[in-house]
Amino acid sequence: MLGDGVAIDPTGDCLYAPCDGEVTVLQPSGHAITVLAADGAEILMHIGLDTVALKGVGFSPCVQVGDRVRKGDPLIRFDLDAVVCGAPSAATPVVLLETPGYTLARARADGLVEAGETIFTLHPAAAGAAEVKAASGGETVERTVVVPLAHGIHARPAARVRDALFGFSAEVTLAKAGRSASARSPVGLLTLGIGFGDEIVVAAQGSDAAEAVAALAALIESGMGEKGHAPAPAQVTAVAAAPALTVLPADGKLPGVTAAPGLSVGHARRFKLAEIEVDPAGTGVAEEQARFDAARATLAERLEREARHAHGAQRAIVEAHRALLDDAGLLGGAAAAIRGGASAGHGWREAIRPQADALRASGNGRMAERADDLLDLERRLLLVLAGREDTPLTLPPETILLAEDLLPSQLMALDRAHVVGICVERGGPTSHVAILAASMGLPTLVALGPVLRQVEEGTALILDAGLAHLHVAPDGDALGAARQTVAERQARRTAAKAAADKTCHMADGTRIEVFANLGSVADAELAMANGAEGSGLLRTEFLFLDRDTAPSVAEQTADYQAIADVLAGRPLIVRLLDIGGDKPAPYLPIPAEENPALGLRGIRVGFAHPQLLEDQIRAILSVKPLGQCRIMVPMIAGVDELRRVRAVLERVQADFDVDQIVELGVMVETPAAAVTADLLAAEADFLSIGTNDLTQYALAMDRGNAAVAGAIDGLHPSVLRMIAETARGASRHGRWTGVCGGLASDPLAVPILVGLGVTELSATPAIVPEIKALVSSLTLEAARAHAAAALTCATAAEVRALAREFTA
Repeated sequence: MLGDGVAIDPTGDCLYAPCDGEVTVLQPSGHAITVLAADGAEILMHIGLDTVALKGVGFSPCVQVGDRVRKGDPLIRFDLDAVVCGAPSAATPVVLLETPGYTLARARADGLVEAGETIFTLHPAAAGAAEVKAASGGETVERTVVVPLAHGIHARPAARVRDALFGFSAEVTLAKAGRSASARSPVGLLTLGIGFGDEIVVAAQGSDAAEAVAALAALIESGMGEKGHAPAPAQVTAVAAAPALTVLPADGKLPGVTAAPGLSVGHARRFKLAEIEVDPAGTGVAEEQARFDAARATLAERLEREARHAHGAQRAIVEAHRALLDDAGLLGGAAAAIRGGASAGHGWREAIRPQADALRASGNGRMAERADDLLDLERRLLLVLAGREDTPLTLPPETILLAEDLLPSQLMALDRAHVVGICVERGGPTSHVAILAASMGLPTLVALGPVLRQVEEGTALILDAGLAHLHVAPDGDALGAARQTVAERQARRTAAKAAADKTCHMADGTRIEVFANLGSVADAELAMANGAEGSGLLRTEFLFLDRDTAPSVAEQTADYQAIADVLAGRPLIVRLLDIGGDKPAPYLPIPAEENPALGLRGIRVGFAHPQLLEDQIRAILSVKPLGQCRIMVPMIAGVDELRRVRAVLERVQADFDVDQIVELGVMVETPAAAVTADLLAAEADFLSIGTNDLTQYALAMDRGNAAVAGAIDGLHPSVLRMIAETARGASRHGRWTGVCGGLASDPLAVPILVGLGVTELSATPAIVPEIKALVSSLTLEAARAHAAAALTCATAAEVRALAREFTA
């Protein structure tokens, strides 16, 4: 369809230049490239078939558009395994696009070929060869079309567009965002970057212009067998249904979204991020590239130093920023801008900003929040180039910081002794700023909107992040009551920390285990310092994300063993890899999904990549002493899935030649698992409830979507009833039920959970002492009565009101 040529079935991992020339087209996803030879012929190389669906996963371009290349130069490096697993074929067409004046002559027969070997040669076309000439004259006929192809107009649809015009004499173009290309040129169409949902204009001029436009529009609107789906109307309505406040409420209570719970009293201090001025013009390509490389090396060293001294969420975020600093796309974009005459700083900004804008415009709440990480990285490198650092904020005691937005590095630089709370106009509940604030125990609200700007500097504030509101200019009585509550909570925390080493029992002697959720060795050390009795959830994603290949069995074993050693024999429940959806891994080809939360994620990824699942189980069984680690399966929906995992466990355990039982449990995150808990408990060794995902699935609300985040509450009666059903189902078979989701760290929820039959709570490490102290003050009889009352409530708000009365 594209032209004459050959197909290569690759056994290596690099595409090389077939001739001297200039790179004229490089697809954004890195899977296809066109080289213009010195004599005007265009050679298109397309790695694999339908690889546009991989969205760049596994492809690393070595060149940029405009680069001059020599025969044999590397053009694109690629992960052959990712291509083979994620595409229908790795066969790579090498095609002479229809170039007037040239034809191909084969230089050898089919068979094995080495890089650098001649496959075909170019020859002048025979005299008088037909050449398509577009008609001119007449009025222009236009039609606007919305592209329904899931992956846009890539190589194959571009060829079909051209073929559809055979027989028409009209001159036809496609235009997008002010740029146009001939519809008869597949390469020209590729340069437009036409994606799913883009609005394009089909225009023609000539005697049969109307017929040509109609035929081409019909072809594009048909989807060509690659039709995607538009977002459901309900999604759009949900976003539009929450208008932002324009004035402060009459009662002074400004609603927001909880990013980190807590209560604080203080005064408003406004923070505004100053833009860094950058000279757009460079002083020379070599000099500016050298400045950029030196600044990048300096920042890399700083980030590595920060990572060594950080722990938990802070360390994970710093390491993620360090990985972004090596991103080939960003580095290539900056280098291209510098070659175009930009200064080092302007080149870096030109590379970062389009990526950040694309993330914000993606429609995915979690991806939009990641734009802040890119802007943070941009700012830090620009500061290095300027030879300065951000001026530390000098803030008075009892500051509640108000900002349009905050970057992660700025939050980490705040003086925790003076800042008692944060309120942000923008942001979301799963941003890195939110994660950091929670790890720091800093009450934080996000998404308050522009109305926050109406709060005057120095105004007295009560920030109740637990109730998701900021009380502006409260009266003296409200201030006094809030200060007293803050003091009482602090006193309780101090007493709880002092008694944290004791084994946790309720006031009537009932044993309740209080564990900690972990994601690193540093988390384990913090958990032990706070009296955790083990780990109810080890998130193993920290080993698998932000890297190019999966960790080896030895690497996994070493990390799990290090955490087990810190726990000193205490139970360590290891959750099998839980990625997909909002947590993709670049080396696992998971195609784009319309509903990622309902797609290939959790244990489904393990089933799709069985070697990955087996390797992880093998690593867990290698931890000494055997049995300290228990295995937990995420995103279970039925007994059949549990049986598949147990079969793998038994096969791997047989290789170890040991008879000791290794406990295998399930993570109850789906309504399906909750209502069939009795069936699961008949074959599982324990059940642990992930209340974050269970809540989003029960309420049909995406917890990564800030537009609905304010309505998501794990104390909703529907969620509590599922927890109750899970505990009942487990008890029928003598299995214990734990909670490792956010509710286990919520003091209002803990008495209800215990009353519903939960006997193990796995909380964030910092709050373990408070949870243990709370549990030790309860009796099982009172907790059961309280839980029964909660199950009769009609709304989450009623449950929380009841819970506040109970804890008071």
